[in-house]
Amino acid sequence: MPPARRIALEGAVNFRDLGGYPGADGRTTRWRALFRADDLSSLTRPDRAAMRTMGIATVIDLRSAAEVERDRFPVHDVPVAFHNLPLVATLPAFEEFRRGPGFFTAHYLEIAEQAGVQIARALAIVSDPDSQPVIVHCAAGKDRTGVLVAVILALLGVSDDIIAEDYALSAEAMDALLQRIVDRLPEQREDITQVADVMFAAVPEAIAALLAALRRRHGSVEAYAAAHGAGPEVVAALRASLLE
Repeated sequence: MPPARRIALEGAVNFRDLGGYPGADGRTTRWRALFRADDLSSLTRPDRAAMRTMGIATVIDLRSAAEVERDRFPVHDVPVAFHNLPLVATLPAFEEFRRGPGFFTAHYLEIAEQAGVQIARALAIVSDPDSQPVIVHCAAGKDRTGVLVAVILALLGVSDDIIAEDYALSAEAMDALLQRIVDRLPEQREDITQVADVMFAAVPEAIAALLAALRRRHGSVEAYAAAHGAGPEVVAALRASLLE
């Protein structure tokens, strides 16, 4: 039996292992080497013990500097190499989600292009065996994390269909995440609930559209990564350390 993909934690609702996916050259992505997650600032004592048991070495926080300033991974209790690589400076206004699911198609491509240098830096960190096991996360573990994970998995040779399926798994955590956000921001309950159907959607076509757009613009995901500073040596290192 393979390890569990979704790892149940008390302080995070969208923590998943990216192992076991078919990749390049008939190999598969390694289990317990790369994780994706939502906000990790509320990990309980048992959660922190789980982090230590898994031997987490690195955390890449894709949230903005302002978000990280408010709360962040408990490095005082779980010593890790911590990197804040913001993929957006500010979060979209609630009104943006009124545009419907198509909002994400444009938003994900904007993240990928405007934060390309940050994504390349993340790729270099993830590719280093000494950084593993590594967690990449944002607030929901869906959008900013989804963009970076899509690029990583594509570079590992994982098919677009499987990348989209992995992205869509976040939908299972969105009800719990919505409740946590509403509890944290009661004064914005009405604004949040009015756009929740779009804001917390994880439609697989959105991430597939991102990969297609990157290939149209750059020729390949490898060329996209190279254009922002993560050349063939980084891709080779990713495959050497994360495929088996």
